Amino acid sequence: MPGDHRVNERIRVDSIRLIDHEGNQRGVISTREALELARSLDLDLVEIAPTANPPVCRIMDYGKFKFDEAQKAKESRRKTLNVGVKEMKYRPKIGPGDFDTKTRLVERFLTEGHKVKITIMFRGRESAHPELGAKILDRIVEKLTDIAKIESAPKLDGRNMIMVLGPDKKSKPKNEDGAKPAVKQVVAAVASAAAPTEIVQQEVAPSVSAEATLEEG
Repeated sequence: MPGDHRVNERIRVDSIRLIDHEGNQRGVISTREALELARSLDLDLVEIAPTANPPVCRIMDYGKFKFDEAQKAKESRRKTLNVGVKEMKYRPKIGPGDFDTKTRLVERFLTEGHKVKITIMFRGRESAHPELGAKILDRIVEKLTDIAKIESAPKLDGRNMIMVLGPDKKSKPKNEDGAKPAVKQVVAAVASAAAPTEIVQQEVAPSVSAEATLEEG
């Protein structure tokens, strides 16, 4: 870590194993000789392996080294703190404008490296028709197919339908019938989850469509 190294005159041992400013091994030499060489190059002698016998030191620009290490630590902390799981909620009857706005935010989260939990929220009689939520998921996946991959396949969770997307910059090839694999995965997963509900609906009211049922609600 920056600031944890002994530098120049703070190196108290009589001899060291030296690595020069070009990365070459110079073998074991006196600390005084190594320090003189560092000064002649207008650089610093930095102890990088204090527990070795003898300690290993390197000639470098210590100020630049500390700056570079601080920047790396800062970037690492930023990624650790900021990258996580975001959530975006949709309704089965969401309008085109709201859909585009929310999906643009999902796209931004993905390009920033986040995973995104997509939640389709059902109300009232909508919960009897998960296939309506599947249509929303299809549209999301198809719109983001070039940057997203499905981390967690769609599943029903109470009145909600949930799917998790993750960043994926790889291009998505089409399969033989032209459908994108990611979209077909959504369709298959939702069809499996929705099957029991659809059977019940057919037995109760086989002549009533999903759209008509929602209109009555």
